[in-house]
Amino acid sequence: MVPSTYRTHRRRLSACALLLGGGLVLTACGDERPGTDTAAPITGTPSASPETTPTPSSGASPYVEPGVIDGAPHNGENNAYRRPGEMSAADAEAARAEAARIKPVLKRLWKAQKWDPDSVRAALTGELGYEVRKTTEKGELVGGELDVQAMNSRYEDGDQVTPEGAVVGLYVGDSACITAFVQKTNYEATANGRFMETGCFEPPSGH
Repeated sequence: MVPSTYRTHRRRLSACALLLGGGLVLTACGDERPGTDTAAPITGTPSASPETTPTPSSGASPYVEPGVIDGAPHNGENNAYRRPGEMSAADAEAARAEAARIKPVLKRLWKAQKWDPDSVRAALTGELGYEVRKTTEKGELVGGELDVQAMNSRYEDGDQVTPEGAVVGLYVGDSACITAFVQKTNYEATANGRFMETGCFEPPSGH
């Protein structure tokens, strides 16, 4: 008769053999040890903390000055010299009346193809009775209200040229002007306030 302890020992040895066939290394038939082919641990993506959460790039400033074109800063200030000043009600009415007198003369000169400054000046002083403005060497006004000049020069194909034609500035009262021109393509006379730096002449662009 086989002792019970012997049968128990054999059963434990048989169980150990089965486990060894499955690739496990056991100590004292029941203590598992890590093998050489253990899988690497799987790590999850750490969640971003409030301190590391990405924020959108600040980029360009969202501020745009009122009246700015294409978002250019201080564009309104830089072009203030190109805006005419205010006219008093009385000066505005008188200027509109003078513009109505000047336009027919410019039209006749334009049709006759006489748009040089000398011809325009002679017609406005001779036909409408205006006096040419005169100043002292220090720039102080002596008398007169009419200025006639050549057109502003400009660059064309890299060369500076002066177009044919004349520009007219007529001072009316204390705050108004007639700003006019006549050239090969057209003519015009408008009533407006005075320009900050050029009086009754519209300033050229690109100041």
